Formats: sequence, structure tokens, C-alpha cells
Amino acid sequence: MALDDLKSALPAYAKDLKLNLGSVIGNSDLPQQQLWGTVLACAIASRSPKVLTELEPEAKANLSPEAYTAAKAAAAVMAMNNVFYRTRHLLSDPEYGTLRAGLRMNVIGNPGVDKTDFELWSLAVSAVNGCGQCLDSHEQVLRKAGVDRETVQEAFKIASVVQAVGTVLDAEATLAGAQADVPAAAAV
Repeated sequence: MALDDLKSALPAYAKDLKLNLGSVIGNSDLPQQQLWGTVLACAIASRSPKVLTELEPEAKANLSPEAYTAAKAAAAVMAMNNVFYRTRHLLSDPEYGTLRAGLRMNVIGNPGVDKTDFELWSLAVSAVNGCGQCLDSHEQVLRKAGVDRETVQEAFKIASVVQAVGTVLDAEATLAGAQADVPAAAAV
């Protein structure tokens, strides 16, 4: 199981992440489509090759082809939107907020799956990417659709753990590569 492989790849100092990875994914109360769509979208958003290659096959096995594509679409459109809306929000000139975005985001209106699932995945990716305006927007849509706070929190718990696991594994891979290069560089 990919989840076990990811947990075993984590160093001892990241024991909390190992435990959290097992609980937020392995013991989640979310329906399978919401869970694995969130996991896949967050794995993509984490930008960690190891996390994505380990979690993607299990996500694909647990999602319909439409949900698999929609989760990837949520990661894609939110990668764009999170940068755009976070930047507009952070600029001190409020006039940027009045300008037309002029960016295509048709998939949000027609994601090919239940809109609530897509909104949940978009919220989780926004948590990874740190866009407060997008978080607020997607949370409001979810709450108006009757999604409870516990479900919303479950999505950003998954986002936080997947992102942290990716950060640690990528850092360890980089350090291992740097250490492997030291003897070669010293011999020159």
C-alpha cells in the first residue's frame, strides 16, 4: 500500500506526520470520492514527486475516471487562482479588486462531478497554496451547500498533512543527494 510506503519513508523526527498520515487518510470519515479527490488534488498541489507518485495510484483506484480528472482539474485551476487572488488580496491598492480577472475557470462551473466535492478539493488546494480569499470563498460555498465544519476541516487536515509529508520527503531527498555529492566534490 502506498500509504505504508510513505509512512515508512518518513524519518524518525517526523513521527507525528507518520501517525497523522495514517489517521487523516486511513481513518477518514469522508466518503471515498471526497477523500481520494482531496488526497490527489493535495498531492499535486504539494509539488512533491514522491508524494504524488505514491498516492496517485491509490487515488486513481478509488475514484471514477470523472472524479480522477476533476480532482486534477481542481489542482490545476486552483494553482492559477490561488496565485492570482492571493496577489490581488495582498496588494495594498484596493483598485485591483475591482478589475476584471479575465482568466478562464470554466471547470469550476462544470467540473464533471458533484460540485460540493469539487469545492472541497478546491478548498484543500487553497489551503496548501495559502490563499485566504480562495479559502473563504470555497468555505462559504460549501457551508451554503450544507457541508458541516467537520467535513471542511477534514479536507484542510488532509491538505496540511500531505503538504508536510511532501516537504519532509523532498528535504530528505535533497539532503541525501547533497551528501552524496560531497565526496565527489572533495575529490576534485
